Amino acid sequence: MAHPLWQIRPDTTYLNHGSFGPPSLPVIEARRQWQEELDQQPMDVFVRRQEAALLAARQRLASWLGTSADNLALIDNATWAMNVVAESVVLGEGDNVVLSDHEYGAVERIWQRACLRSSAELKTAVLPSRFEDPDEVVDAVLAACDERTRLIVVSHITSPTAVTLPIARICERARQQGIAVCVDGPHAPAQIPLDLDQLGCDFYTASCHKWLSASFGSGFLYVHPQQQTLIRPLLLSWGKLPPEEPSKWCDDFLWLGTRDISALLTIPVAIDVLEEIGLEYFRQQGHQLACFARQLLVEKLGAHCLVADDPCWYSNMARVELPVQDASEMQQALWDQHRIEVPVVHWQDRWFIRVSCYLYNEQAEVEQLVEAVAGLLSR
Repeated sequence: MAHPLWQIRPDTTYLNHGSFGPPSLPVIEARRQWQEELDQQPMDVFVRRQEAALLAARQRLASWLGTSADNLALIDNATWAMNVVAESVVLGEGDNVVLSDHEYGAVERIWQRACLRSSAELKTAVLPSRFEDPDEVVDAVLAACDERTRLIVVSHITSPTAVTLPIARICERARQQGIAVCVDGPHAPAQIPLDLDQLGCDFYTASCHKWLSASFGSGFLYVHPQQQTLIRPLLLSWGKLPPEEPSKWCDDFLWLGTRDISALLTIPVAIDVLEEIGLEYFRQQGHQLACFARQLLVEKLGAHCLVADDPCWYSNMARVELPVQDASEMQQALWDQHRIEVPVVHWQDRWFIRVSCYLYNEQAEVEQLVEAVAGLLSR
């Protein structure tokens, strides 16, 4: 049965939690309560309660992520957080930033602009065509670096290909060469265990509306203590309400003008929901269904997998290459004809389908998807 805490529209087979994860009912209710209190007494929320509430949410999230609240800022989403890093990191003429060839398109655009503004170079690390040896991935990333590389930007779990990369190893090798690392991590929180202090990165950007299933408009930026003096918010306001003044880098992200902070305040509730369900159960159930989806797509469609069948490479998302030259209309056809929501993505001249497996998904939905895709491919 579908999980009772998530109310997916009855006419929809929703296999895209990885893009936009619907919040659970307790999260929806928590946000509604905050919005109601804000609408009924704005002064009480904005002036008397906002800072303490945001700090409590940040402390809960930080503890869950294995770091200090002083190393986190609550931000609307990973894209916003990545822009903060791009606007803060100092690049000079002739410097370069290295991205992998599996990065999210918006991240590529962010760093293209940052490098253009600074007369720096944006370089691409080409990862292996098939993922079997983590050391090959690490070597590929570092091979693209040189003495002018100031930053590596790399996904924890890639968006176009749903591959879990060996981030800790990449960070260790980069640190040995004096290169900072910014991890784009919107797919990681909840889907895989995270210990940010142990990971060894300089910056970590993430959204909480995906696998953590908090409200839309909730995310975070982690900054290593050695890098915190660099960071500036995209919007500058009071930070802390007068007569207090910001004393830490993350204070500048508290008061950013008049805004609805209710999404950020649902983060502790989202953590509580998954912990009550059981994080190990959540991950195991999702991974088992992703394995089933991957196997069925390969057997029934002749699809091709980028990664070996090993949980070190993928978790709750199954991503396979479709045996077709043009699938540009498939995603819309799956919705129009079958009411199935699943991304079909064109990447490096190939077409991929990515199946996200969450607590409310069932094997029957995967079977429905495979049958529908098979029908579209046969036409």
